[in-house]
Amino acid sequence: MRSSQSSESEEKLLPASEETLPEASPAIEVRHLSRWFPGVHAVRDVSFTVSKGQVVGFVGANGAGKTTTMRIIATLDHPTSGDVLVCGFNALTHPAEVRQRIGWMPDNYGTYSHMTVLEYLDFFARALGYKGQERLDRVAEVMEFTDLTRLADRLIDSLSKGMGQRLCLGRALLHDPEVLILDEPAAGLDPKARVELKHLIRVLAEEGKTVFISSHILSELGEMCDSLLFINQGSIIHHGSAESLRRGSHEVSLVEVKLADSPGRLVEWAAMAPHVTYRESTKSGGRIEIDSVDGEILATVLRRMIQDGLQVIDFHLHERKLEDAFIEILGDLESSGTPVVS
Repeated sequence: MRSSQSSESEEKLLPASEETLPEASPAIEVRHLSRWFPGVHAVRDVSFTVSKGQVVGFVGANGAGKTTTMRIIATLDHPTSGDVLVCGFNALTHPAEVRQRIGWMPDNYGTYSHMTVLEYLDFFARALGYKGQERLDRVAEVMEFTDLTRLADRLIDSLSKGMGQRLCLGRALLHDPEVLILDEPAAGLDPKARVELKHLIRVLAEEGKTVFISSHILSELGEMCDSLLFINQGSIIHHGSAESLRRGSHEVSLVEVKLADSPGRLVEWAAMAPHVTYRESTKSGGRIEIDSVDGEILATVLRRMIQDGLQVIDFHLHERKLEDAFIEILGDLESSGTPVVS
């Protein structure tokens, strides 16, 4: 919840031409963004749009341009060319309005020695202009949401990696931003902390916040993100759902089959069956390739297996891992002569 005093200041800050922005404005709109450093073209003519309320994963190898792009969106860096709009406001010409609407969680945040969790959040709440009881209430609300209340008096230097990430997220949430930009928030977390972070992100999305998150853990991004953006050598190479990435351009289905009887029977059956190619053996069956993604064809193959006497106890699509799909995209780029960051 944004404070009343913040709302009053926003009204004064809005430029006349942008006082009334359409509700349909995307949360983030990047237009032909480029960023040069001496000898390095970090971001190359990048364009994409993130709708309000979406969770979007930003994926790429080290040095691919992720952090540079996120820093520009967060008004912490200037592009060489191009524009960034956040909730309809231009990040280059109206950075103050953008900063009121974003929460930035860097991959490495600064701490202060001999400061407790409560003191840390209270310090930043003061810096954001919260006063009196409103400040105390806002800090308490954020601590409760991030499960830090029980650690209020703990020195922040003594926090675990997971609790430290929660604290950094809490700081980003203090002013109740519409858009959250999270740079590698799951890096170095143990499995339990990653699950808890994933839950917090989904709760934020359900509350209508837009989350733009970078990570190397593709499987977890696939579970919590509405769409994925892949960047390589400073250029976007994929923008779509996790499902479309797994599916790719393939017009075949890889199916895993388990049998109650001899797995060898599947090899013999596949050699004679139309639309089917045997690919590899598993402990209790094997994987077959069906030359269609049509559900009716898959159902026909399963029905024929049963009619031919195979004792099928499991028949399911074997999905490509997101990591495999990403590597395949990079391989296609290499084969086409496009340089790939490693």
